[in-house]
Amino acid sequence: MSRDDLDRALAVLGPLEGRIMRAVWTGAVAEPFVVRDVLALMPELAYTTIMTTLRRLADKGLLTATADTGMRAHEYRRAGSPADFLAAASAQEAARFVDAYGDAALAAFAARLADLTPEQRRRLEDLRK
Repeated sequence: MSRDDLDRALAVLGPLEGRIMRAVWTGAVAEPFVVRDVLALMPELAYTTIMTTLRRLADKGLLTATADTGMRAHEYRRAGSPADFLAAASAQEAARFVDAYGDAALAAFAARLADLTPEQRRRLEDLRK
């Protein structure tokens, strides 16, 4: 996991979501984990606050949640890496811009491509492969 990807992914999330995902992505909380495991790292927060935030992270696809029959607590695991999250989030944002602005968004993307540095162009070519 690159530090740059981690920082960018955390910047997209809200403050509490970012704190929790930093703990998950860096291994500060062992997987699988439950609400109480996160609470141990963040004792100043309410149990219900963490529970709600974990559920929202699962709803956003950042965590997977499982509940076995007879278990009261959900077990959580990360659904992917910061790079995986950035790829999915950027695809959603690009689609949202095109939906909202149509051809103007496509023109803006094309203009941005014209301004790429040689290094950025090389990376873009590598991504196409």
